[in-house]
Amino acid sequence: MLRRSLLTLALASLALTAQAQDKKDIVFGATAGPYADQIKLGIKPLLEKKGYRVKVVEFNDYIQPNFALAQGSLDANAFQHIVYLTKFATENKLAISELLKVPTAPIAIYSHRHKSLDEVKEGSTVALPNDPTNAARALVVLEQLGWLKLRDGVDPIRASEKDVAVNLKKIKLIPLEAAQLPRSLADTDYSFINGNFALASGLKITEALALEKTGPTYQNVVAVRTEDKDKPWVRDIAEAYRSREFLAVTEKSFPGFVKTDYQQALSGTATASR
Repeated sequence: MLRRSLLTLALASLALTAQAQDKKDIVFGATAGPYADQIKLGIKPLLEKKGYRVKVVEFNDYIQPNFALAQGSLDANAFQHIVYLTKFATENKLAISELLKVPTAPIAIYSHRHKSLDEVKEGSTVALPNDPTNAARALVVLEQLGWLKLRDGVDPIRASEKDVAVNLKKIKLIPLEAAQLPRSLADTDYSFINGNFALASGLKITEALALEKTGPTYQNVVAVRTEDKDKPWVRDIAEAYRSREFLAVTEKSFPGFVKTDYQQALSGTATASR
């Protein structure tokens, strides 16, 4: 009896393994705009060459894609940086993890009212994302610009309005949902807008008055369920992003995006071989 049970368990395990290896349908979530476009232009064609059927689902917020991933409606998503992913997954007890980083459009300051940051004056309105991680990014840039000063010793990743020690330019900060920031340009002097929403609304990176110096901490990532990280189809997603073909798509269709370490390495190899 025990032997039969062990055999049944072994066969079930083999069946699950075969099912994972035979998975051919991948549902990929992303915010509408450049990260969905990266998948459509660069990743989907490469996965389809390997026999996968890829569906791209677009979102207009930063909440639904992670719940959809954790619940199994998505197989992967691309829209967030690791700081946001870690905080969101911890607070909501979601078993989702970073797979790899992707080329990222920097958060930037835009204005329809002013042609220069030098035009800032007392009472100028500045919109910024209302989610904690992206608000911190905006506050750090404002400090770098000399518009305000954060209190000594504050963690730049966790900075909030409460950490503003001195409002040097006496600006008025207006926290808004990230997706609404492009619309705020009609009513504010300056607005910090995440790259994906800026590009989706028709703005160009070259139109920004100031760009964040985006390091690895704030580069967007592909996230998958933690239990799936070592599955063959997940490795194929990573291979597609790391490919020279996707690097070519990035350079052609996403100028101004911050390249990942693996893309910089490929670019260096290509340059050295010329």
